[in-house]
Amino acid sequence: MSEQQTTGTLADLRNLVQGTAAAPEQAPAREPKRDALGRSYATGRRKDAIARVWIRPGKGQIEINGKPAAKYFARPVLRMLITQPFLVADRYQQFDVMATVTGGGLSGQAGAVRHGISRALTNYEPELRAILKKAGFLTRDPRVVERKKYGKAKARRSFQFSKR
Repeated sequence: MSEQQTTGTLADLRNLVQGTAAAPEQAPAREPKRDALGRSYATGRRKDAIARVWIRPGKGQIEINGKPAAKYFARPVLRMLITQPFLVADRYQQFDVMATVTGGGLSGQAGAVRHGISRALTNYEPELRAILKKAGFLTRDPRVVERKKYGKAKARRSFQFSKR
């Protein structure tokens, strides 16, 4: 009988399983996606809101549905929400944003704009993808309002019960 070969380290075992001693492959480098005007486009979604977002290098002006962000999103929390991707990527006030938002309420619209800005930033500068993904800005929040069921007052609430 022949002796079985023993491995000394986990790396040796990994090489045995893979069959080669080659280094792991790197993901292919992504190319920036920009139009003829130097803008990047992306769509963001949250709840029932859909935002179409264009970004281009500029002074940090954010325009939503033809209005400045401070006027469209009156609450400071919503304004902070849409600037988060720039703060995380260390690109604050380096890009102008033009967005059109439809559907949903203000909170959902702000989330949709944030999602769109994050995706547009990764289209403009693909190396920012890791930072924005780690912060959770590239993930579409799947939570939506539950539908109303028949025989119920709302999605789950029953009508008031009376014994008599």
